[in-house]
Amino acid sequence: MVPVRHLTTDVGGLSVFHREAGPREAPVVVLLHGFPTSSHMFRHLLPALADRYRVVAPDHIGFGHSAMPPVEEFGYTFDSLTDVTAGLLDHLGVGRYAMYVHDYGAPIGWRLAVRAPDRVAAIVTQNGNGYTEGFVDSFWDGLFAYAEAPGPATEPPVRAALTPEAVRWQYLTGEPDPALVSPDAWLHDTALLGRPGNDLIQLALFRDYPSNVELYPRLHEYLRASQVPLLAVWGANDPIFAPEGALAFRRDLPDAEVRLLSSGHFALESRLDAVTGYVRGFLGRVLG
Repeated sequence: MVPVRHLTTDVGGLSVFHREAGPREAPVVVLLHGFPTSSHMFRHLLPALADRYRVVAPDHIGFGHSAMPPVEEFGYTFDSLTDVTAGLLDHLGVGRYAMYVHDYGAPIGWRLAVRAPDRVAAIVTQNGNGYTEGFVDSFWDGLFAYAEAPGPATEPPVRAALTPEAVRWQYLTGEPDPALVSPDAWLHDTALLGRPGNDLIQLALFRDYPSNVELYPRLHEYLRASQVPLLAVWGANDPIFAPEGALAFRRDLPDAEVRLLSSGHFALESRLDAVTGYVRGFLGRVLG
């Protein structure tokens, strides 16, 4: 087993935790996690890629083991999370890299790409949308209503997304064999969401989520101009991002590879071998 290092770095006065594995001189793969988890979701994928690649998986600010300043001291937006991620990569000496994005990690990755397109060698998106297609209305209608008009009438449904029951739902819904999903995963996330003040952080990011949709035209322009190699490997039973979100990438990237798996939002928990095989094959072809 390839050893995984657990490191903390100061980025602009903020403590940023990241997991890293693999040879420092190897091509770099950056893993960007989603809501409500952390780099913990990549705990098995890192060693599965690190024989060939230098793999870096940070925790976003407010998540995992990274700093969690209160909302009064840090502006929790996807732009600010991207700023910190970019600062970490610069500190680590990462120049050109491939990215693997999931959920919240996708809009952070899209911002990195449109800011510095020459640095992105390839993209793997696992249930990380870049188009309006694929948004499952039953999940998103409440969030967008809250973002448009935050207040007592719209807040309770989005607060419900922070409960242990909702986190467990994200992991198990759409999984043909829920017994394959370790409860350690959702218990880990629930414990971190339950820290005092973290609810306000998550609500701030919910309010900022429409900025990600507003970014999509710039993302599509980048995709068309760059024709960056892209693999969409997708839990097809995801109750948050449906398969249409994966297929939409072919609109701007006709050569995009799309792999639909019989799993849910957190495909790595039950289909690790399948995902790893697709990712290794893709990166082997496009990175050499």
